[in-house]
Amino acid sequence: MDMGITVNINKAKDITKDRLRAERKPLLEKLDIEQMKVLNDTDAINAIDALKQQLRDAPASVDSMTTVEQLKAATLPDVGV
Repeated sequence: MDMGITVNINKAKDITKDRLRAERKPLLEKLDIEQMKVLNDTDAINAIDALKQQLRDAPASVDSMTTVEQLKAATLPDVGV
């Protein structure tokens, strides 16, 4: 009788989202500091806002993943901080 390990993909997705959220926290904090430094530069603020949004959107990309290998490989976008 095969007693192989079965992965609950929904739980694995939740774990991956939590991991990505933990990884993005210090990045968002760094971007907040950079944003405070450029309060008078609208273009710089908009650019930083776009980077922060990429980080916020990253966990949602996990929803379309269907394998454990995809979940293990999930990373945050490189926002240069």
